[in-house]
Amino acid sequence: MSKVHEALRRAEQAGYIPSAVQPPPASPSGRSRGGYQAPAAPLGSQTQQSMQEVLALVKEVPFRPLADAHLLDPARPSAAPNEEFRSLRTRLNHLQSLSPIHNVVVTSPSPAEGKSFTAVNLALAEAQLTNNLTLLADFDFRRPIVHSMFQVDRGPGITDYLLGKAELHEIIKKIAGSNLYIMPAGEAVLNPLELLNLSEVKVLFDRLPAVFNWVILDTPPLLFAADANLLSTMCHGTVLVVRIGTTTIDSVTRAMQSLCENNVLGIAVNGARRGELYSKYTYYHTYYYAAENAKAAEDAASAEGAEAPPKE
Repeated sequence: MSKVHEALRRAEQAGYIPSAVQPPPASPSGRSRGGYQAPAAPLGSQTQQSMQEVLALVKEVPFRPLADAHLLDPARPSAAPNEEFRSLRTRLNHLQSLSPIHNVVVTSPSPAEGKSFTAVNLALAEAQLTNNLTLLADFDFRRPIVHSMFQVDRGPGITDYLLGKAELHEIIKKIAGSNLYIMPAGEAVLNPLELLNLSEVKVLFDRLPAVFNWVILDTPPLLFAADANLLSTMCHGTVLVVRIGTTTIDSVTRAMQSLCENNVLGIAVNGARRGELYSKYTYYHTYYYAAENAKAAEDAASAEGAEAPPKE
């Protein structure tokens, strides 16, 4: 038997027997002369850029919101809308402490119920926390509005990335002086739902939490398109926005039943009357700042009296 092995070894060294079966060499296009197709690198492999490298290439844009967009104003942290979205932020952050929640779909049963208003301001509220990197992504390919609210270009955006027309760092914009990043929708497409079914969407959602603590998605209404339903199956949770005096119980019920995943984190109620919503905050902040001003005046008077020369 040893003589047979020795003969085979010599034949292999002489080139009569191939040491292993190898595919034919590939041409520059990736297809070999014998028709062999070189396998593509799997999505999400180590050949892709790390998210830290992606963020290093992202460009900054100034924070210049549309005048009538009703976005939170960082210069007025005590305004009542800020308090409401800080409360929503606190609830979500508490849920995150109990389970790994990082990407959230914000949607509504029907149009004009305030889903985009809620998604944008929730993202702004989250980004106000130190080191809390937040990404606001406009997945409403049918009627995108995030780019208009921040007055940035619609493209390149998410659809351009999914179609292979743009790199990931090209579709993300950093709001200067904040922890907020935005991802506009991109160019209009004829088949939004088919585009969302691409495997690249799920891979993208798996990559983003590597650097972003929160990824907030603005999506179409549940009862008018299946986009939000599909996206909710890829995300950790869903926030349903309803509007007082507009949303009916029937539409809420049908919207909840349309969801494939039972991952509704809660319902955000929009459209409360100004007097009902603001009265308690107006009282609280008026009392607080009045007390602060009185104390400051008292301290100033005490300091002035201590520095005054004694009477003769």
